[in-house]
Amino acid sequence: MSAEARDRRKLIRELLVARPIATQEDLRTVLAERGHDVTQATLSRDLAHLGARRAASGYELPEVPRDAPLLPDLVRSIDDNGTMVVIHTAPGAAQIIASALDRARPVEILGTIAGDDAIFVAPARGVAAQKLVKRVRELVRAIK
Repeated sequence: MSAEARDRRKLIRELLVARPIATQEDLRTVLAERGHDVTQATLSRDLAHLGARRAASGYELPEVPRDAPLLPDLVRSIDDNGTMVVIHTAPGAAQIIASALDRARPVEILGTIAGDDAIFVAPARGVAAQKLVKRVRELVRAIK
């Protein structure tokens, strides 16, 4: 990922945390005012990468407990067996990570089952496990 994309996604995250933004067009306008002129397609990919979703009040990011440590630090490994993805976490962290993934609602995930330190992630119909591993890694990095 380029430095420009990283900076833009950081700004999008800050904007969505600060206040609800009703439409992608509104978000594009604010980004342009701050020096990031992007297409709707690029913005859509950025929002998907961040796990943002459309809610009644506007776009929002997955909720993360305020007192939780940085979630990426809790993930030990993300692997697949060709069918299902397994995330190994620090002890006691699986439910926090699974909840964040569930709230992000990525189209690639059918559902999650969390234990104490492991999460089974079932891919949606037609999604290859390797593609899901890549998407889960993106989501875990985005949840901060």
